[in-house]
Amino acid sequence: MARKTFFPNPDKKPSGFSPATRAGNTVYVSGQVAADAQGNVVGKGDARAQTEQCFKNIEAALTAAGAGMDDLTKITCFLVNGDDYPAYASVRLSLFPENGPASSTVMISALVSADYLVEIEAIAVVE
Repeated sequence: MARKTFFPNPDKKPSGFSPATRAGNTVYVSGQVAADAQGNVVGKGDARAQTEQCFKNIEAALTAAGAGMDDLTKITCFLVNGDDYPAYASVRLSLFPENGPASSTVMISALVSADYLVEIEAIAVVE
């Protein structure tokens, strides 16, 4: 089965990885942090704002790959601070009030930049 990569912003392709990769009807979204389309940190110090931006980035990656938020089957969130879990969970609940995707949350010591509090990766299955 051929693997195809997708970039929500073809003018700002990251090197070494793809924001989204599709194999058959499965889309894998790389971990998304709270960076806007220009690469600026969104919501510095604010886990809720960062979570919202992460999900916006996931949606953009899914769209580029021909999928949508309703196709999400699994999300994994990485939090630097366990105290930020309620903010993350409330954003997740607002997006998926019923029948949300399978979800895991992992507490970690750091992300790629000290400015990031949240990173979320996702898997979607498209019918």
